[in-house]
Amino acid sequence: MTTRRAKLLEATCRVIALRGVRGLRVEDVAAEAGVSKTLIYYHFRDRAGLVTSALDYVNDRAESYADVAAVGGAPVRELLLSLLATEFQDDTTVRENSAVWGEVRAAATFEDGLRPTLASLTERWLVDVAELIADGQDDGSIPPTVDSRAAAVRLTSLVEGLSGRWLAGLLGTAEARAHVAAALERELAGSPQG
Repeated sequence: MTTRRAKLLEATCRVIALRGVRGLRVEDVAAEAGVSKTLIYYHFRDRAGLVTSALDYVNDRAESYADVAAVGGAPVRELLLSLLATEFQDDTTVRENSAVWGEVRAAATFEDGLRPTLASLTERWLVDVAELIADGQDDGSIPPTVDSRAAAVRLTSLVEGLSGRWLAGLLGTAEARAHVAAALERELAGSPQG
């Protein structure tokens, strides 16, 4: 990605985090980036292209801090908790990412054009979590009775819901992480074998 395109996407993320997707105007992004509207249209074709590109951009940023969380030879359960808990950090970029994700998710209710990118990126996250659960089943740290896909759906949905409360200041970072840890333990307990 070019430096200019990255700067435009950074400006877009800041505007979305401050005003939401429904309040996003190309003029505001241009002003935030210190460029002309024409340059934004050149790079992103239209407003929808700008928003979906911003979602791809925040997903790439999230993957970079999620990769850091997964470094080391930690047990799979710890890696899974670390992966999910990285969504709650007292860091400007993490908060901005979370706000953009939440805004795009909400806007996709009304803007059909946002759904394909949102669906694709959500599926990638689900697959990553489900594969990690399956790895834990392979190493014996997670019971084989756990449905990895269903658990991934529930855990990622929980993180998304907690994220909204966290961003609104209704939950602190430590509290959000504690809820993730408790839910993870319940999900990975598996059903009793008879």
